[in-house]
Amino acid sequence: MKSYANEKPKHVRRLISEEKITGPTSGMCNGFAQANLVILPKKYSEEFKHFANLNNKACPVLEIIENGNKYTTDLADHANIARELPKYWIYRNGKFQKETTNIEAYWQEDFVSFLIGCSFTFEAALMAAGIEVRHITTNSNVPMYKTGIMTIPFGKFSGPMVVSMRPIRKDQIDQTILITSEYPEVHGAPIHIGNPEQIGIMDLNSPDYGDAVNINDDEIPVFWACGVTPQAAASQAKPDLMITHAPGHMFIADIKNEALKSIRSEEKR
Repeated sequence: MKSYANEKPKHVRRLISEEKITGPTSGMCNGFAQANLVILPKKYSEEFKHFANLNNKACPVLEIIENGNKYTTDLADHANIARELPKYWIYRNGKFQKETTNIEAYWQEDFVSFLIGCSFTFEAALMAAGIEVRHITTNSNVPMYKTGIMTIPFGKFSGPMVVSMRPIRKDQIDQTILITSEYPEVHGAPIHIGNPEQIGIMDLNSPDYGDAVNINDDEIPVFWACGVTPQAAASQAKPDLMITHAPGHMFIADIKNEALKSIRSEEKR
């Protein structure tokens, strides 16, 4: 299977829109940021925005697209978010309904779309430092788990934080923390290292989303807050319609990882 690691985002998004790419996007377009997606009718959007702001470790909002517009402005030049992610999940009244490769047929004029930072963005920096990213090595989807860590509720939105997990060699833990902490808009430093049961994960071989990966004897499981957290919140909020990316199937932005990091850091000063 072609990795698309050295392809440009616009080219890969075109292939995605043509449904020639339908798999997870981890490792694609090295050096370019990726984002999670949440789309809601306007009547739910303000509550979700406040929920995301209160839980910005898991839901760091990078761009909001309002008034039923399908096209990005900040993360990419006029990319169609209804077609340019490999897979979408449709929720009705808080329950998963179906997976689809485009959402044109579901589009509403009152939609508000949220593009949320994704930890795939910092994976290139990890690999550049010689730190293996197991799900890329094995050409699988990153394992993601619901935890016992509860988000801060707002309005209808609440629920458990979802985390992604990467096995990291014990001698590379400090370096991994340092590298990922430089990317606060894409979840930043890990929220937990080591014993998964301490955060309510009983079986690493049974992720709630994505694929299980092997953990070697010289490695420790490391957990990051994950942008799939809104999917878990959907079952609590029960919006009549909510559309998200399928876990691991992200929007690939035109913005470089390093540019996003520096821009956001300067904005916070």
